[in-house]
Amino acid sequence: MSGPDALFTIRNYFYLGAFQAAINESNVNGLSGAESIERDCFVYRSYIALGSYQLVIDEIHDSAPIALQAVKLLALYFLDGGRKEEVLSSLKLWLADTAIASNPTLLLVTGTVYMHEQDYNEALKYTHVGSSLELCALNVQIYLKMFRVDHAEKELKSMQQVDEDHTLSQLATAWLNLALGGSKIQEAYFIFQDFCDKYVPTVPLLNGKAVCYMHMGRFDEAEAALLEALNKNAKDADTLANLVVCGLHLSKPTARYMSQLKMSFPDHEFAKRVNASETAFDRALQTVV
Repeated sequence: MSGPDALFTIRNYFYLGAFQAAINESNVNGLSGAESIERDCFVYRSYIALGSYQLVIDEIHDSAPIALQAVKLLALYFLDGGRKEEVLSSLKLWLADTAIASNPTLLLVTGTVYMHEQDYNEALKYTHVGSSLELCALNVQIYLKMFRVDHAEKELKSMQQVDEDHTLSQLATAWLNLALGGSKIQEAYFIFQDFCDKYVPTVPLLNGKAVCYMHMGRFDEAEAALLEALNKNAKDADTLANLVVCGLHLSKPTARYMSQLKMSFPDHEFAKRVNASETAFDRALQTVV
């Protein structure tokens, strides 16, 4: 019989988007060497999620284990867009080394980077090598971005066979339900709300609730959830994008949110779609004039 999971609280906070709480809970005694590395990975990934890229880069040295080195590459990727090729090159070099190529954190970072590059097939090449629930959850996200709900459903079933009640399994269920729409939206909402009630209403959970509200046509409630998320993090890209969408449905001004999104997150999918639409409109206008 296995003992208690010393890292459960840290992991759970991270999965729910309570990144500062995960950092605050990191002072755990009696960890094995492997557990200490995993703990540090979650701490530094939390700092990355909070935008503290330079701290991660400065604190993880070249002599650190490969899992931490991979996390450092993730920080470099998000810090400086000009170093993307360097990051991708390093990942490929490490993945060619059979001694470290199966490291779960390295695979997770590789999948995350290629997902952000929108090279989904390349991401899946590596995320399918591992079998951890976190890699499976990443697979669900990638399939949903590819509009392959059928594959996402299969991946979720695999997760549920391992642990249906796991936080990642529940979150993946909510993501899939959002994609399926219809009556599934209410089920997704209950998952997000349950986590808010049981733990803390984090920015990702509040955004999840807001998207559910918008699908249900309850835009005032969606706006309230998004403003709560904005109070927690005024620079969250998804919150800003959702506030634009919500504001348009409520006939409220959205220019400030859109401007913030474009300036701070020019590579965000919503910002790129808006820019592309504006460019197309300007070109069409020029042909008329």
